[in-house]
Amino acid sequence: MAAQDELNQLERVFLRLGHAETDEQLQHIISKFLPPVLLKLSSIQEGVRKKVMELLVHLNKRIKSRPKIQLPVETLLVQYQDPAAASFVTNFTIIYIKMGYPRLDVEEQCELAPTLLTAMEGKPQPQQDSLMHLLIPTLFSMKYPSEPSKVASPFILVEKPKTVHLLLDFMLDVLMMPYGFVLNEPQSRPNPASPQSSAGNGSAGGVGIPQPPPGMSFYGAKRIIGETPWTPEQLEQCKLGIVKFIKAEQVPEVEAVVHLVIASSDTRHSVATAADLELKSKQSIIDWNNPLIINKIYKVYLGDIPLKTKEGAALKPELKREPVSTRVKLKILPHLLRSRLAADTFPANIQVVYDGLFGANTNNKLRSLSLQFVHHICLVCPDNNKPLGLMLLNGLTKLINEYKEEPKLLCVAYSAVGKLSSRMPQLFSKDIALVQQFFEAMCKDDPEIRLSIQEALSMMVGAYTSLQGALLHLMEALIAAYMEKPEVQVRQVAMKFASTVFAPDHIPSRYLILLAAGDPREEVHGEAQRVLRAFPVKTTEKEGSKPMPSFPEMVSYIQEKASERMKTPAKYTVGTSILPFNPSAFGEIILYLRMCLAHSAGAMPTSQSLADMQDNSPAIASYVRNLLSGNPNSLLVPKGGDSNPVQLYIELLQQLLSAIGGVPVMYCLLEVVSVYPQKLAAKFADKIDWIKSLMNTNKEDMRELAAQLYAVVVSTMSGNELNTAVQNLVKITKDNHSPETQHGAILALGYMVGRYLAKKKVTADTQNQELPMITRSLPENEELIRSATNTIGSFLDSPSPLLTVAACTALGEISRNGALLIPNEGTGFTKLHLVESLLSRIPSGKENNKMKERAIQTLGFFPVGDGEFPHQKKLLQGLMDSVEAKQLELQFTVGEAITSAAIGTSSVASRDVWTCTEEEYTPPAEVKVNDVVPWVLNMILNKYIISQNPHVRQASCIWLLSLVKKLSQHKEIKSHLKEIQIAFISILSDPDELSQDVASKGLGMVYELGNEQDQQELVSTLVETLMTGKRAKHGVSEDTEVFQGGSLGKTPDGQSLSTYKELCALASDLNQPDLVYKFMNLANHHAMWNSRKGAAFGFNMIAAKAGEQLTPYLSQLVPRLYRYQFDPNLGIRQAMTSIWDALVTDKKSVDRYLKEILQDIISNLTNNMWRVRESSCLALNDLIRGRQLDDIIDQLPEIWETLFRVRDDIKESVRKAADLTLKSLSKVCVRMCEPSSAAAQRTVAVLLPCLLEKGIMSNVSEVRALSIQTLVKISKSAGARLKPHAPRLIPALLESLTVLEPQVLNYLSLRATEQEKTAMDGARLSAAKSSPMMETINMCLQHLDASVLGQLVPRLCDLLKGAVGLGTKGACASVIVSLTVQCPQDLTPYSGKLMSALVNGLNDRSSVVQKSFAFALGHVVRTAKDSSVEKLLTKLGTWYLEKEEPIYKSSCALTVHAIGHYSPDVLKNHAEQALPLAFLGMHEAPNEEQGENGDSTLWTEVWQDNVPGSFGGIRLYMQELIAITQKALQSQSWKMKAQGAAAMASIAKQQTGSLVAPHLGMVLSALLQGLAGRIWTGKEELLKAIGSVVSACSGDLKKSVPGQPNIIEVIDLVLKECHKENLRYKIAALKCAADVLQATQEDRFQELVGILIPLINKNSPTSAHTRKSKEDDDDDLDEKEKELQMESLLCAFESLGKAWPKSPATQGQYRLQLCQLMCERLKLSTWRVQVGVLQSMKAYFQGLLLLDKDHTDSVELSEILTKTCDAITFPLENKSYSSVRTEALNIVELLIKKIDECHQWGGLTPDSRNQLINSLTTMESDSRPELGEKATELRKRLQNLS
Repeated sequence: MAAQDELNQLERVFLRLGHAETDEQLQHIISKFLPPVLLKLSSIQEGVRKKVMELLVHLNKRIKSRPKIQLPVETLLVQYQDPAAASFVTNFTIIYIKMGYPRLDVEEQCELAPTLLTAMEGKPQPQQDSLMHLLIPTLFSMKYPSEPSKVASPFILVEKPKTVHLLLDFMLDVLMMPYGFVLNEPQSRPNPASPQSSAGNGSAGGVGIPQPPPGMSFYGAKRIIGETPWTPEQLEQCKLGIVKFIKAEQVPEVEAVVHLVIASSDTRHSVATAADLELKSKQSIIDWNNPLIINKIYKVYLGDIPLKTKEGAALKPELKREPVSTRVKLKILPHLLRSRLAADTFPANIQVVYDGLFGANTNNKLRSLSLQFVHHICLVCPDNNKPLGLMLLNGLTKLINEYKEEPKLLCVAYSAVGKLSSRMPQLFSKDIALVQQFFEAMCKDDPEIRLSIQEALSMMVGAYTSLQGALLHLMEALIAAYMEKPEVQVRQVAMKFASTVFAPDHIPSRYLILLAAGDPREEVHGEAQRVLRAFPVKTTEKEGSKPMPSFPEMVSYIQEKASERMKTPAKYTVGTSILPFNPSAFGEIILYLRMCLAHSAGAMPTSQSLADMQDNSPAIASYVRNLLSGNPNSLLVPKGGDSNPVQLYIELLQQLLSAIGGVPVMYCLLEVVSVYPQKLAAKFADKIDWIKSLMNTNKEDMRELAAQLYAVVVSTMSGNELNTAVQNLVKITKDNHSPETQHGAILALGYMVGRYLAKKKVTADTQNQELPMITRSLPENEELIRSATNTIGSFLDSPSPLLTVAACTALGEISRNGALLIPNEGTGFTKLHLVESLLSRIPSGKENNKMKERAIQTLGFFPVGDGEFPHQKKLLQGLMDSVEAKQLELQFTVGEAITSAAIGTSSVASRDVWTCTEEEYTPPAEVKVNDVVPWVLNMILNKYIISQNPHVRQASCIWLLSLVKKLSQHKEIKSHLKEIQIAFISILSDPDELSQDVASKGLGMVYELGNEQDQQELVSTLVETLMTGKRAKHGVSEDTEVFQGGSLGKTPDGQSLSTYKELCALASDLNQPDLVYKFMNLANHHAMWNSRKGAAFGFNMIAAKAGEQLTPYLSQLVPRLYRYQFDPNLGIRQAMTSIWDALVTDKKSVDRYLKEILQDIISNLTNNMWRVRESSCLALNDLIRGRQLDDIIDQLPEIWETLFRVRDDIKESVRKAADLTLKSLSKVCVRMCEPSSAAAQRTVAVLLPCLLEKGIMSNVSEVRALSIQTLVKISKSAGARLKPHAPRLIPALLESLTVLEPQVLNYLSLRATEQEKTAMDGARLSAAKSSPMMETINMCLQHLDASVLGQLVPRLCDLLKGAVGLGTKGACASVIVSLTVQCPQDLTPYSGKLMSALVNGLNDRSSVVQKSFAFALGHVVRTAKDSSVEKLLTKLGTWYLEKEEPIYKSSCALTVHAIGHYSPDVLKNHAEQALPLAFLGMHEAPNEEQGENGDSTLWTEVWQDNVPGSFGGIRLYMQELIAITQKALQSQSWKMKAQGAAAMASIAKQQTGSLVAPHLGMVLSALLQGLAGRIWTGKEELLKAIGSVVSACSGDLKKSVPGQPNIIEVIDLVLKECHKENLRYKIAALKCAADVLQATQEDRFQELVGILIPLINKNSPTSAHTRKSKEDDDDDLDEKEKELQMESLLCAFESLGKAWPKSPATQGQYRLQLCQLMCERLKLSTWRVQVGVLQSMKAYFQGLLLLDKDHTDSVELSEILTKTCDAITFPLENKSYSSVRTEALNIVELLIKKIDECHQWGGLTPDSRNQLINSLTTMESDSRPELGEKATELRKRLQNLS
């Protein structure tokens, strides 16, 4: 039976379908019946199912031919989602969804789009694909909220991860799809529809599958093409829609990054640009090291590579993704270059590289990017991933070997190999073939590639440093081969290999470098020289290797190679000489051999200056003696020839010297001969002439060295030859033709005589038996020496400076070794003359510095060689008096000379400098002592140190230092330590930096010399003097102040001299005052000490020693010194930095003493002295930069607070330093708060209170600004860690919005107009909302939940109630709105509190704040309980009705409007409360200031949005509306009464004709009640309402209903109002009365006339005219009055017309009078009154009973018509106003018609008729044709009657 019913139903549907003629009918039927019909498919009856199928087939045919017919898609979707529905039903339902969805309008499609997504959940794959195929095109038209965080998103995908995955997968395929792609399916495939068809056997399945597009699988391409493939334009829109969807943040960014990258490579510009822009905007947010992103990118890039794994095998061929196209790869690779993780993902990274370099579809651009990726991998990958390294290396070498098209790519490839070698050296260390290959390539390739190979090889060097054995020899051979190539880069790299791969004592490699030093190109020889001359200080990596080769081995090797080269074309020819090496290489070889010699001798190998080299001579002397004495230490004995290395060395020197020369070579020869002349000089006896020739060269230094060599050689010869040589030289000096020859001869004479005298001394001392000749021929020799001395002396006055210097040097050399054999005094060349001559040269301006230096040295030597020198004191006095300005270097020389001269014969100056050191020297015993040190010391201390001339003081300080240094063991010095200390202390106050430095060094030396008791006294004196500025009691003279004026002098920068004070304080703080000397020694910063003369004092050694002694105090010193390095005083800073550098050699010291340093700095940040404060700030800045401060997190608040105080320092430089430190601290703290930091949580917890309480609330604007910036950055980096602190953070930031706002804005706001104030407040609030503080707050809000709200909400409420500033209030409201969106459920318990706080603030003076609070309330009600909302609405209603202030009214409007706008559901639930209020509000009279956009507009919006049309709304809420309007009418406020009246009137008008009992009674009673009492503005509305109601419902009012006023009551009350004096009100009352009387046809004319006639008379033009003549003054008032009079007249006539009764009695009484009145007015009035009178007249004649057949009275009628015709001619002939003529014409027409109807033509007298005809004739020519025609017609009718 049931089945039959179903069949019958289906038949009926069939029938209806058949009857449907139009598309609309068919659509209606389908909409109604399609879903239920589909449900019938689940019927168990076969017949029913068949019938349904039959019906559907019919339906399909009709639908397919009519594309405009809409299907009920929404209903079908609901049906489709029904879990109980049978699969058969859902399968058919989706067919119709697929058919119907594309037919919908775009808007409807967009609305249903989210439902499509929901419907996909749990459905079969093909159906999901179909739904997505429908959804994707819609995405382009979807509207997304601009701020997703605030407005609910259309797609809610958070709870649907599976759907998101499906959707993203589908979208990826859409983005991959090429435009216009056609998938050609082969015929052979058995079942193309199912992806499982190939499961049988892989091979067969794979064969038949056509090629899908790149990046896609066959299945993916097939589902995108679908049943109806998209056109290219549609596909473009789909892709754009997907980009738009991702841009709107509908899915997590991590998931969608790949899609954007793919889209950015699209072939259509629009898609690529949109995706690119979005990628750029998200660049900072995307974490390219996220495994999700990188793995997905790799998967897309590489496709599904068939791996030999279970997963790889299980992947069906249809589902296998192809790798993407080259175009996409080019877009993906730059993103992989941003990711460390991508570079570290093995093996995917190597697959990408190989694909890019050698793939089938690669191109140059892709290769280039792949190579960049290789570079990236080299930087990032771990150095132990051997497979990766090997594959990279193989790939790169393959590319280098095979690819020759693009040189730039090869350059990058070579560079990559270099980087790989530095990352994984172990791959290369055995592969010398690669090095050879690269060297070969360098020789052959283009110059541009050569540079890259050079770079690569330079990087590879490090990989070969551990070569050993055969490989090392192989490398050696390789380098040797390439060292001689013509390409400079090849030689350069070979040089680098030679210097780096081999140990520094590897002789063959050193030899190669030596050859390179002779290279013609600077880049090669410069580098070679640098390598050779740099002495390796640190121990090298290779164990057992020495810093340099041993001298014998190196010499032998060089000799061997030299011999070999002499036999090959490599030899070098210079003139007649043939050399084995080129001169520059040979020169370098000699210098290197000299360095090896020095090193083997145990001295410091140097080749920079000859003077430094000479210092090592004594050490070399003993080594050479050892070598020559056949000591077994001379290891290497070369085969054949002269076996000794020294001999070989000398031969090489001679070889080079003979051919080329060169000062260093000459020196080396001189040195090696001088150190052992007994054995070596003899070998040169036969080369005397050669040496002489060297003495004649054109180089001064060369001649000087040659002269010395000559002297050494000759002095070893027998006496006769010596005499001959002296005589020859004396002869040569007389030869004036060649000054160079003279110069050499003078020097040779001096050195020879000097050597002779020295030997004589030794002979006298030792009675040596070897020199009998000399002793025998002593008288002759003396004569010879005297003559030689005189000869030399004669050149002192030579005009040639060259010869003068030579003479001076020669005399010095003689006097150093013995007494001058010339008279003491007298005439001629005497000792006195010599002293005076030399002294006069020192201050002379003519002499050059060299001459002065030599003169001073020579003067110093006189008393050294001559124990009985008579002019010793004169000489010393002269030296001390010769001080000149700016002769600093000279004073060191003077100091040395004074020291030598003072001690005389005991001086070390008389030693042999080649073989004896100063320390080893002991003066001969029997020499006469001529020591005048006491006298010199006394002079310096009592005369020169206290001189007024600063240059003299400086010089004397240097002399004193020289004395203390050189004569430290002298009893005179030791006994005057205190006086010397006082002298040095006095110099500390000198403004000159060097003077201070010298003095400080001197003090240190003095201290070291004293015994323990002396040292204690010295320290106390120094400390007292430095700290007080007074001299100690045991001063040189009385107790005077050392520093005049009691001040500590001035330094060059004008600061008080505080360096030494600080050093003293530093020592005192350690309770070790004597450390001040150590500090003084370490505070070495003057360049002078680095010069040759300065270095001689050896302060570097003293400093090193002092450093060791200070090590125990490091823990106390480091904090102080660290801070002192940043002292603003340059002197202190430099001094302390020097001490720091000397003491703190370990880089980790700062970390070790971090806490101590920090404690010291923090305590000194608030020191009384600005210098200390500033240095503490700068030190702190340096300390925290780039350092991890996890250990001192707890001290951070203290640091911040202290720096905040210092930021407001009185001194600007301190403020700047504090600012700098604060910025650095901010950066460090932000970094510590990053999620990656271990101590992030603790840091956030510690920092926030400090920044919030002390920073943001500070009075200092800069502190506030920095605190905010820091907070914003912390909030960005800390993320979820802010959650526990949100209750403190958010309110504090909200408060800061006010604190940080410029106060001037408040001031301006108070003085602005309302409009300006609103605009300004709006701008202020938007500024606050876009401020960094608000940004921080918004970041915090993202992490809030119920756990935090409990603390946060009360604080927000307090802020809402107590906040003063506009920014804070507005932002609070904004925060609350965000909370309602962010966590609505969690907020429910607190909504009531928030609402009450917001309601309190609604009455804020600022309209902007008001709006913000209302806006917030509009959102909060969503989460609030119903009772709270009710209370709110009740309160708002009460405010609206009872409070008169406009602020309350506007706040009510704003709040209700906001609720309606943002929480419409809430408003609908409370419509009974809200909508009546809105209705009443709609009728609020607009304010003049607000204009039309007042509150009424908002109320109107609320009303219109929530009622089904205004009429229906009033019907629906009639009772509530009447109740509220009654309340309004009873209000104490007149304005509210008027509003109530307007609302009531509106109700009455809207419900015209439909107001029935009981509502009619309620409305009317309310209106009438309101009439009682005095007049108030707006009361007229009541009258209008009464008029409207009675007019509309007069019929119902006639019925007697309980509680409903009758008509009589109404009329009585209205007429009563007509008697009121207020003219405007009277007019309204009269209009109301007229309307009521007209509607009810009641006769109350008599009463009305009693009111109207006086009114008309009073306001008639005549009376007005008379009044005007009296009152000419007040024009404005007159205008308004005239207007009102006009209105009253018009109203009076209108009322007369409307109230004209049908009662014969009343008409009889008033008809003549009324006619008379109207006719009079017609003649006298203005046009407007005329129109009014004419309209009234029309009503009068229409109701005049005399014109009816039943009430005729011809006499009266005649009178009336006569008057009327007489009067009406005026308006008829009115030329100015057509409206007057029209009305008049209408009356004539009415009269003719009426008279005609009642046949009373007799009443119209002939005169009257003629008058009318004349007037009408005039009108016929009217400007308006229709009036002319009408006038003609009427005239004709009148004429016909006559």
